[in-house]
Amino acid sequence: ADNSIERWSRVTGLSETGISTIRYDEANGKLMIAYSNSNIDIVEKGEVRNIPDIKRDNIIGDKTIYNIYPQGKYYYLSTGLGIIVIDGDRYEVKESWFIGAGGNQVKVTGFTGDGTFYYAASAEGLKRAAVNANLPDFSSWQLLSGSNGLSSGPCQNVFFIDGKLVVQKNDSLFVQNGVGWSLFYADGWPLVSSNATGGKIELCERQANGTSRVILLNPDATIARTLVQAAVISFPRKAIFYENETWIADQFGGLSRFSATSFEQYKLNSPEATASGEMLVYNETFYASAGEVNDAWNYQYNGNGFYIFKAGIWENINRFRFPVLDSLLDFITIAVDRRDESVWVGSYGGGLLEVKPGNNFGIYKQNFLEQAIGDPGSYRVAGLAFDTENNLWISNYGAAQPLRVRKNDGSWQSFSIPFLLNENALAQILVDENGYKWIVSPKGNGLICYDHGTSVDNTGDDRWRIFRAGGGNGNLPSSEIHVIAKDKNGYIWVGTGDGIAVIQCGQDVFSAQGCEAILPVIQQGNFANFLFRGEEIRAIAVDGADRKWVATKNGAWLVDPVGEKIILQFTETNSPLLSSDVKKIAIDGNTGEVYFATLKGICSFRGTATEGAENNSDLLVFPNPVPPGFTGFITIRGLVNNAVVKITELNGRLVWQGRALGGQAVWDGRNYKGQKIASGVYLVLVSDDGRTEKSAGKIVFVAR
Repeated sequence: ADNSIERWSRVTGLSETGISTIRYDEANGKLMIAYSNSNIDIVEKGEVRNIPDIKRDNIIGDKTIYNIYPQGKYYYLSTGLGIIVIDGDRYEVKESWFIGAGGNQVKVTGFTGDGTFYYAASAEGLKRAAVNANLPDFSSWQLLSGSNGLSSGPCQNVFFIDGKLVVQKNDSLFVQNGVGWSLFYADGWPLVSSNATGGKIELCERQANGTSRVILLNPDATIARTLVQAAVISFPRKAIFYENETWIADQFGGLSRFSATSFEQYKLNSPEATASGEMLVYNETFYASAGEVNDAWNYQYNGNGFYIFKAGIWENINRFRFPVLDSLLDFITIAVDRRDESVWVGSYGGGLLEVKPGNNFGIYKQNFLEQAIGDPGSYRVAGLAFDTENNLWISNYGAAQPLRVRKNDGSWQSFSIPFLLNENALAQILVDENGYKWIVSPKGNGLICYDHGTSVDNTGDDRWRIFRAGGGNGNLPSSEIHVIAKDKNGYIWVGTGDGIAVIQCGQDVFSAQGCEAILPVIQQGNFANFLFRGEEIRAIAVDGADRKWVATKNGAWLVDPVGEKIILQFTETNSPLLSSDVKKIAIDGNTGEVYFATLKGICSFRGTATEGAENNSDLLVFPNPVPPGFTGFITIRGLVNNAVVKITELNGRLVWQGRALGGQAVWDGRNYKGQKIASGVYLVLVSDDGRTEKSAGKIVFVAR
């Protein structure tokens, strides 16, 4: 009511991610939420009650919930199966009505009642049944379409307005007059949705060319108002009329409110879509590319661009906001120039984008990049990385010379690969401490290591090596490489289609004795197996304690620094992770926050490890003071790597002792006996193993 926005999600108690429809029941003060997987939540006075019956039922068919009609204590759900009745007091399914011909399933998208009859808009047409009939029996339902002025075929919605029964059939509204039907309203525009709301009829309309509008009809079908507003009304999905104002839910424009003379737009502080491309954190700023390619490295024509998250604010950079980016789809790789924090983003097919501060754009295609062989006009950028000399290395996927570099002086150079590669496929690039470029080559080609020698310009001393599956070829578990990461020891972790390998001899990769990957072995109960054998690895990220976060289609995992022990596993069933299908992971080394890009959106987890500081001079303890009833972890940040942390009373009596993970230690507020400590002031004493770096602070516990 005060125009503030509160976010409800799995993190705050909802059961799922991906809402198909919602309906607020004013009579009972309940909000029903239906999800795309047919799970249901009812929210009442801030409490969430879950009804998983439909989701769990193993019935085969379309269980999607398209519409919700509340009446009394019951909720009538229009689904792809038919009509499902929910008891809102008992929080359970009461009945299922399969009203299709012969008792079969039929898609129902609209439902209403007048106390005498129930009406259902279905794929077979408009159907009616007396409220006192045997409603689960399909024979109780009469097909009204096909006679008396209402033609046969699917109907999309049905509702009452001012005592009149109105049905939406395709792009027209029909009204019942006695026993017959007559045209109520049609204007030639395609209808997205219709509904009776606040004594009016709201119509959301959109032409094939994208022109959109919302029509407000009086009960006699005269037009009360036509709403058109560029960028705000671009693909209206639904509208309601409430207290003489129209509220519109738009696919691209978000939520907006139109009064008689003005409008207000409510843009959520969030990404506008999911993310599947590379993510990174630099200088307390999170970057995520939203584009994607499929497993065969084909275009997906994703125009969602990329996202920037800084100081709690999300910025969406895409073609919908900046028309100059219209030809740049499928952004899948991203890098930041540390000199001026300009952002470089690779489009798979559209070339290379430079975004300077202030959103000044530079686009690089012809004369800089090379077209993919056999695909004229396609400039595929699939990997980006800056080296220590501020040269930008570029994977120009599919080009005759697929490796390119934009040198720090702005000049460009290209390189041929001395290996036969399927589709000349190059993707992610990683630069190690030796200046070696590690390059993922998809399509089963393997992993390439390249050293440009003493000078980028002199190709005479260039060195190349390729890693593939099998002993003697690099010893990878698979030649299908998805991702690589470098840990604190300089080791290269390789995520493949069949688990993980580690290259620990990178400094010897070009030497005569050669270099082979090792396969970490992890203990699983009484058995041992290669790390993530049989799993497709999507991402690997290294935290401040050198632990590895791993993304798979079956969740996110945290393993110890050497890959011998699983520390954590997150799925959507055991945590607020939005989806077990995890695409990418990125870590903020300063805060320890871990970002997950999932099939259903981006979420983050407050990790326990940060990057170690050079000294303990920037000690930070939070929360401080610790409020009454606090049950979370107290964080001590800004430590040298692996520092020793002691909590003592003012007289020096030890309360707790632990070690930092990277540059951060966490404490649950309990003493060494597991007891919650009393209110008061405590000392925080920090030192490294050699006691050369020492620091002290205070932490206050506040009584109730």
